[in-house]
Amino acid sequence: MNLPWWFPFGRVEEISPRELRDRLTNDGADLQLLDVRSTGEFGEGHIAKARNVPVTALPHELANLGLDPSKPVIAICLSGHRSVPAYRLLKRAGYSQVYSLAGGMLAWWAARLPTAKDGKR
Repeated sequence: MNLPWWFPFGRVEEISPRELRDRLTNDGADLQLLDVRSTGEFGEGHIAKARNVPVTALPHELANLGLDPSKPVIAICLSGHRSVPAYRLLKRAGYSQVYSLAGGMLAWWAARLPTAKDGKR
């Protein structure tokens, strides 16, 4: 089934919070973290080195982000719903290695993993 990019449901490739933390700790230089929550949500706490572009702005901002299509992109949201449309949009734009953070930031926080509050986009 070919769903519209903005449809917030459907199966996508996921990465667990602990697996993401391990990859960031071991070989995370190639990972590109894209937090698609609102700017306010991002400011309340995010994964270090994540870039923030709200999912509603992503179609217009994607070309300006300078993401490398050959490197993995991890789409992050609050609960795992907004990252699904981001994942779908990235895949359609030619990014081959895209993952959604399973359970979003709620799962990251539940696992007591570190967050940053630097307010940077």
